Amino acid sequence: MTRLRPWHFILAFGIVSLLADMVYEGARSIIGPYLATLGASAVVVGLVAGLGEFIGYGLRVVTGYAVVRTKHYWTWTIVGYALTVLSVPLIGVTGALAPALLLYATERLGKAVRSPAKDTLLSFASATTGRGSAFGVHQALDQTGAVLGPLLLAAVLGWREGDYALAFGVLAVPGVLVLVLLFWLRHRVPDPLSYEEPEGAEAAGPVETGDAGPPASTDPTVSRRLPARFWVYAAAIAVLSCGVASFPLLAYHAQTTGLLTDAQVPILFAVAMLVDGAAGLVMGRVYDRLGPWTLLAVPLAAAASVIAFTDEVVLVWIGVAIWGVVNGVLDSTVKAVVTELVPTGSRPLAFGWLAFVRGAGLLIAGGILGFAYEVSMTAVITTVLVANAVGLAVLVLALRRVGPAKPVEPAR
Repeated sequence: MTRLRPWHFILAFGIVSLLADMVYEGARSIIGPYLATLGASAVVVGLVAGLGEFIGYGLRVVTGYAVVRTKHYWTWTIVGYALTVLSVPLIGVTGALAPALLLYATERLGKAVRSPAKDTLLSFASATTGRGSAFGVHQALDQTGAVLGPLLLAAVLGWREGDYALAFGVLAVPGVLVLVLLFWLRHRVPDPLSYEEPEGAEAAGPVETGDAGPPASTDPTVSRRLPARFWVYAAAIAVLSCGVASFPLLAYHAQTTGLLTDAQVPILFAVAMLVDGAAGLVMGRVYDRLGPWTLLAVPLAAAASVIAFTDEVVLVWIGVAIWGVVNGVLDSTVKAVVTELVPTGSRPLAFGWLAFVRGAGLLIAGGILGFAYEVSMTAVITTVLVANAVGLAVLVLALRRVGPAKPVEPAR
């Protein structure tokens, strides 16, 4: 069977992410208000959001090492998606805070399990398409699902107000489609590394066939010691993440203050994800031209997004849209930089560690902003502005040590 072309693979994987995002981003769009109905406070919501992000990002360093050792790119990817699509529909039927939190954590765990392998699969296919363009296009499709999922839940909650069990339950449909498409894609491209090193891959045989690939030690591109400039870059991303508020806390603010209804909250999230996808696509192209300095948009936009914590409805919408720009850049361009800093075989480790430091930053941000919210809006705004001022300074210092992106000749 003929292997899919690189762009076809990227587009197909983008559809997988589109459907998966309908599931977990749909859930994320309503988890804050849902936890509020179960009696959670702003501190709890902030900590839960931060802990969820830490699980989803932080544990990737563990699975990153596992992917490097086993080279089971497809296995880790499929298992991770399965954890997510099976746990989300059950969140709404619990009716109690503790089991809802456990299932939300399981969903985040699924993201940690799959992401290093999934990002590595995409990095292989991006070798001839343009790194930033490939991750940007994938991000745009990914965020299309992040728009459709919340809009679907907005329709459900508009029809059956307060029926969170039904809202979470309908997400089982795109979840099943995710698994079906993943198994088909694995069948069509069992050896993803051949996109990047076709001659070496053909000589050595398939890397991913469902069984263990060659030992990591036989791959000269695999190193347990990542380059020093990667760690400088990772430190900058960690600091930047400390200045990014979580959507569950933003949604908690909008819903508990009466600025938005239950049905309007997922629409707000859909707008943010629409901006997120567009930002990832545009900034991916900008990255291919300007390189890592594109990331300077992150602290500037994150600082501006603090207007979402005001008591003006219009500013809430604008602030969350700006928040979408922040996440669009972090979810696409940040990964593209890694492909220029780290050898091919070590990328799962790099993606894992990058996710770990980002998750740690988001955990810190969730806890601090949750407590600050209980104090005053002034405390929240001040915290966000200070964190991003520090993040901007650290990022500038880090980018001076990160070389420009290598020009890539697009595939014809």
